[in-house]
Amino acid sequence: MAIIAENNGQKREPIPQGNYVARCYQMIEIGTVKEEFEGVSKLARKVRLGWELPTEQRVFDESKGEQPLVISGEYTISMHEKSKLRAFLQSWRGVAFSEDEAKAFDITKLLGVPCMLNIIHKVTPNGTYSNIASISPMPKGLVCPAQINPTFVLSYDAFDYTKFMDLPDFIKSKMEVTPEFKVATTSSEAHEDEPQHLTGKDDESDSLPF
Repeated sequence: MAIIAENNGQKREPIPQGNYVARCYQMIEIGTVKEEFEGVSKLARKVRLGWELPTEQRVFDESKGEQPLVISGEYTISMHEKSKLRAFLQSWRGVAFSEDEAKAFDITKLLGVPCMLNIIHKVTPNGTYSNIASISPMPKGLVCPAQINPTFVLSYDAFDYTKFMDLPDFIKSKMEVTPEFKVATTSSEAHEDEPQHLTGKDDESDSLPF
């Protein structure tokens, strides 16, 4: 699964390959989409996570000055023992989930959490993209700079149509065909409150990032 760097659908130079300090600042619930793998179609509920790289800043808009590079990826919302999301999060926290923890993990707890990302390039006929090769906890003694981008959460639990309209077109197009989007936009009103949970229960530990 490609995890590519984007910003409002505009093509930019890929992030240089290497290890980076990063912080999760964005979470978008895409909804249930149809996927095909080896000729088999299935439905999967997706979430898009975004990280900023606070030590890597560029000027994209003269009026805004320097802004951090960002990278994002989509994951199936599943904590099954063989799911990619569970393996990814275990690598991030540095400790495996217990079965009790994995029964209902609140993924909004990832927001604001720092990490180390290893980024590599993938060359395709459409261009070169930045991929997350691996994720790991922050090494002891290394501090991630304070968050720069405002936290962005868009969930169907409290759907904010204004936030939706600010998304790149390719994300909006993917969301618009989901049953969750149709229910949210035919309800009485979209809410502006941030969701408390995308799924599950809280399980906090002082020794873990989440």
